[in-house]
Amino acid sequence: MDQRTPSSPLYEALAGHLTALVDDNVLRPGMRAPSVRAFAAQHGVSLTTAVQAYRLLEDRGVLEARPKSGFYVTQRSHRQRALPTASQPPQRANPVAVSSPVFSVLAFAGDPTYAPLGCALPSASLLAAERLDRHLARCARVHGRHYNIYADPHGDAELRAQISARALRLGHAVPPDGVLITNGCTEALNIALSVTTRPGDAVAIESPTYFGLLQVLEARGLRALELPTDPTRGVDVAALDKALGARRVAACLLASSFNNPLGTRTDDASKAAIIRVLTRHGVPLIEDDIYGDISFGDDRPHPFAAIAPKADIILCSSFSKTIAPGYRIGWLASNRRHDQILAAKFALSLSGAALPQKAMADFLGSGGYDAHLRRIRKVFAANMDRMRRTVDRSFPKETRMTDPRGGFVLWLELPAEFNSDALYDRAIRERICFVPGSLFTATSDYRNCLRLSCSHDWDARIERSVERLGELAHEPLA
Repeated sequence: MDQRTPSSPLYEALAGHLTALVDDNVLRPGMRAPSVRAFAAQHGVSLTTAVQAYRLLEDRGVLEARPKSGFYVTQRSHRQRALPTASQPPQRANPVAVSSPVFSVLAFAGDPTYAPLGCALPSASLLAAERLDRHLARCARVHGRHYNIYADPHGDAELRAQISARALRLGHAVPPDGVLITNGCTEALNIALSVTTRPGDAVAIESPTYFGLLQVLEARGLRALELPTDPTRGVDVAALDKALGARRVAACLLASSFNNPLGTRTDDASKAAIIRVLTRHGVPLIEDDIYGDISFGDDRPHPFAAIAPKADIILCSSFSKTIAPGYRIGWLASNRRHDQILAAKFALSLSGAALPQKAMADFLGSGGYDAHLRRIRKVFAANMDRMRRTVDRSFPKETRMTDPRGGFVLWLELPAEFNSDALYDRAIRERICFVPGSLFTATSDYRNCLRLSCSHDWDARIERSVERLGELAHEPLA
């Protein structure tokens, strides 16, 4: 019984089949699963493939192995939760004021004594920082004197060539000279906004959206025009068209894929429709592709720039979510605004640090990045599955949650009367950190929502912290 898709190996498809039996209550918590041999014979696969499927289910918390007894369904029941409702933000551009509460949350999110459900940053143990550090040490030892200089404002030539080659694999033909290295994705977004907007302008964004993007808008004196957004399809194209026809909008800022906090993956047809609307209204697109490489399947989503290479698009990204946030290596590319962007980069920070860029170029050239991505994609997919199962058994039955196909954040929506700010205050007292929904908007919406991060190694502490959040969430609804 081969249920594979082009992007999933056979053992994952078999694991999905058995998970469906658990979800449908055919196999109930505590029941003994078919033996590995029986499962292999039933599906006509090798014993090795069956073992891989069972180990994957054990990693995801669906099965547990009992010595000399076999595999059993864990006590974790799992229902297909409803998705959060599509957002309907007010159709006006609002000033942004999120920095003060964001800084408060980030102070707890960065404290290792708090359960790490708040910060959307992978734990160091999951990243490739150690291998990258070895490249850095070698570069410093062999080439140190040559890189203790002001770098080319464009960035390291070899690094730009590596980024260009990876972009070409996605159908985005950008030459190395068209890539500009930045100090992380946040600087890239700031530069992109600096060449497309002026203080007071309106910028169209998804709703809810990442609070870091809202902070950038706030710092630049820009207003946020939040767009209706579906948790699976992304921005409502018709609503975007209507909004741009009703008022002047200086730019549109969207995530390419697996946006934060919804984890939305917009399909290529919808992306093309969005670009057609923006082109018709003469509005440039700034896309944030920082999560694109963290797809749970092998089909890495296309950025907008690959779908419409001639459109007015500025692509921004970085390696902060996949390799080394501390190296602060991001980039941007634009086929129309390169000279403006270069001038803005020069004025903002002159150039980036030369030695880390050289180390990153060597790491990418070694071929280690793709193998690393394959590993962390599996880890994040397993973490997401465990998080969803723990939420399912712990939170109120009315709770809705997203089902992301990439990234590592989960968005929960509780009944309208729920107050996630109050839950946050209570959780912090118990040294559990998450991010309340109110930080993902410039309006007063999403106070009944919250975001959980699945970016750390799953352990008993994280599981118990999610369970405790669920217990606390029941109290206001009781």
